[in-house]
Amino acid sequence: MFDFYGKRKIFLALSGIIILAGIIGFIVNGGFKMDIQFQGGTEIILEMEDSSYSDADAQNMLSDLINKKVYVQKLNTAGQNQNEKIDLMDIKIAGAEEEDYNKVVDAVKKQYNVKEDAQMTVNRVDPAIGGEMQRKGIIAVILASVLMLIYVWIRFNIMSGLLAGATAVLALVHDVAVMLAFYAIFGIPLNESFIAAVLTIVGYSINDTIVIYDRIRENTKLLRKDSLPELMNKSVMQSLSRSINTSLTTLICVVTIFMFAKVNSIDSITEFTLPLMVGLVSGVYSTLFIASPVWVSWKESNARKRIAGKTA
Repeated sequence: MFDFYGKRKIFLALSGIIILAGIIGFIVNGGFKMDIQFQGGTEIILEMEDSSYSDADAQNMLSDLINKKVYVQKLNTAGQNQNEKIDLMDIKIAGAEEEDYNKVVDAVKKQYNVKEDAQMTVNRVDPAIGGEMQRKGIIAVILASVLMLIYVWIRFNIMSGLLAGATAVLALVHDVAVMLAFYAIFGIPLNESFIAAVLTIVGYSINDTIVIYDRIRENTKLLRKDSLPELMNKSVMQSLSRSINTSLTTLICVVTIFMFAKVNSIDSITEFTLPLMVGLVSGVYSTLFIASPVWVSWKESNARKRIAGKTA
């Protein structure tokens, strides 16, 4: 039987390394990149003759031109005929003024193959609205975590409910931290799709943890002679196949949707499924290797303190 409790320090160290890499990426990249949905700005979608240009080169050129963060992405959409695809350049300018917008459009038309009768869509997001969306998203994640802490506290009172709830929420914090680390390392802009993915993972991951907690609660009555680490190891092993199979099945579905969206340039689905994939992997990891082992560690630490107090 695999010793989940005995190997807990290795798994905690691995999580620490990933989160540390995210912190380094955060510092190197000058913080998280924020989509215009959060920091406000202008999005320009311009019809192109072809997609032979480099979006990275275009991004750097336009950023230098107006001295502001500009994100460029190639998109395509279906034309009037079923097999026809229209190439688009999606330009997002953080905190753009009208002067910046005009400079960017003129530079793109001069530098790249833009259709003479090109259609152009301009969407503007006020910085105040973007900041409000960001605050509400953070509040939603915190509120969900607090409600789950209370739920686990009440439901698993036999397991020292508050400790069980705290370790379950710690696993959720771990999952969110890993998702943020992924975005910080690769410099992917945060947007409302990320918040939606975080809330989805928070709900999904806590479900896996509750399944294992249920098994521990049942085995507390059946395996009275076992030590707490042995009880936890057996409970996790009994739930292992269920946790892995469920998460793997879900991951396969999400990966399939991500690939379909990527091939067909469905930006909104791509932005939602990418953090979901990271969160699903992190969720099953934290459920098996973080939540229950840390719960046992805290329980045993409290027991030792009580014994030391009585001895004194």
